[in-house]
Amino acid sequence: MTEITERDVAERVPTLADAKLKTLGRRDPLSVAPGTSLRECVALIQRTGTADSVFVTDPAGRLVGVLTERDIFGKLVATGVELDQPVENLMITHPWTLNLDQPIRHAIDLMQTGRYRNVPLVDDEGTLVGVVRPVDVLKYLAEAFPEELLNLPPRPHQRMAATEGA
Repeated sequence: MTEITERDVAERVPTLADAKLKTLGRRDPLSVAPGTSLRECVALIQRTGTADSVFVTDPAGRLVGVLTERDIFGKLVATGVELDQPVENLMITHPWTLNLDQPIRHAIDLMQTGRYRNVPLVDDEGTLVGVVRPVDVLKYLAEAFPEELLNLPPRPHQRMAATEGA
């Protein structure tokens, strides 16, 4: 078995980041219709326990806005906003979106800005087709290096003085 060096891995990562977003596992978005109350949006996030953004879509499924966890804490909790108002009053309109044919690198760039934890994916008509989160990118990269990751000790910085076991 040939040993893979850190350099080998570093050379493969840029190529992996140039793959199209459609190669990633992605999540179904938490979507609501315009007019949904902020209270209902927060309850939906609490109920699912897997999302931290609510995407507002028109009847055709096109993305019209997003209410993020940051919005909830910064605008709702901090200021005591009335929860029965419609989501449109606080959502971000015209959020950045990506298409499934764009490279993974673009999602990473949006995530690195600190403004996007959930990157909405739309088709050519603007219909919301999925959401990519950092964990989806990490899983994809981890799957590209199964041998390297599976052979890492639980604490790579720690070296055992003697082997354990029989």
